[in-house]
Amino acid sequence: MRRSFYHYVKTLRDPYKKDSATLFANAVSDDGAFPKQSSDYAELSDYLELSADYVESMLVFDQLFQDYTEKNK
Repeated sequence: MRRSFYHYVKTLRDPYKKDSATLFANAVSDDGAFPKQSSDYAELSDYLELSADYVESMLVFDQLFQDYTEKNK
């Protein structure tokens, strides 16, 4: 069974690291409205662009989503 993007991102959390991927993962983990079951790029991208105020750059999301799809083949 493929895991959702949310479950993949949760593996990147760390309270001490301050790189952009870790900061994104920590913020997603704290976002109660994040679409936790989704693995659809368009749905996740729309949510982040329209509803999430913690995304500084969609480039971080794009890179993480690419890593996610490569690891879930």
